[in-house]
Amino acid sequence: MNRREDFAAAAASYDNAVVLAREVGVRMAARLDCVKLAPRRLADIGCATGDGVRELTRRFPVALPLALDFAPPMLAAVQARASWWERMRGRAPRCVAADVQALPLATNSLDLVWSNLMLHWLPDPPTLHSAFAELQRVLVEGGLLHFAMFGPDTLKELRAAAAKTNAVLPAPTFLDMHDIGDMLMAAGFGDPVMEMEMLTLTYRTPRSFLADQRHLGVRNGLLGKLGWREWRRVFAAWESLDGLLPARFEIVYGHAWKLAPRTAPDGRAIVHFDRMKTKK
Repeated sequence: MNRREDFAAAAASYDNAVVLAREVGVRMAARLDCVKLAPRRLADIGCATGDGVRELTRRFPVALPLALDFAPPMLAAVQARASWWERMRGRAPRCVAADVQALPLATNSLDLVWSNLMLHWLPDPPTLHSAFAELQRVLVEGGLLHFAMFGPDTLKELRAAAAKTNAVLPAPTFLDMHDIGDMLMAAGFGDPVMEMEMLTLTYRTPRSFLADQRHLGVRNGLLGKLGWREWRRVFAAWESLDGLLPARFEIVYGHAWKLAPRTAPDGRAIVHFDRMKTKK
């Protein structure tokens, strides 16, 4: 299966294994406490089963909430979790099947975009830059992009174990937060704020770790594909801590604002003149 099919197949089991994303979502929400924002329209991009859009709806009850994901079964789970009262009042999230690189949304239509642990799945830096440019397009001037991604030290324990066995772990290479900040500015965002922290999950066995990744629909994307015999050697070299296997994830948090445009669509520079105040 490809990545889209992996995520779609994981919709039924996702909520049973989503400990990390839920914790990251809590920490993302806490960072919004420091931001002065009253959005009229907001979107959770890569919403999965909808934890993010539900938090945003609770936090900004007047805003129109959109839930976007490229896996329709995930969107069906979002709809199933909306209460009848939300549906009656028109407060249930509007679900949209879409790819982040080609959003079916009008330019300047959102005040807030939230994305929790999705953007790092884009295959290469040019694709991520394209996604940032698209998110910048749909935000209003002064709108906020708020996201979390995996950083390059994610699962370093497994890479170290693979190195001991001379195995090449075909896992993705995640970007450093400084590179992400540069890409945000190149896409037209201003004042990017980047932070990083390490979060650790522990597992009793490699099998339970693999089951979590499969339930989330990210096993192949996160770990790549090795033969079972090679995996057994890697797991045998995975160093335990107090009888448990540690899996550390580097979480990169970022937020950035959409700036006023510096050039017109035809390339001409935009110059703003402010009226001078005269003394009376």
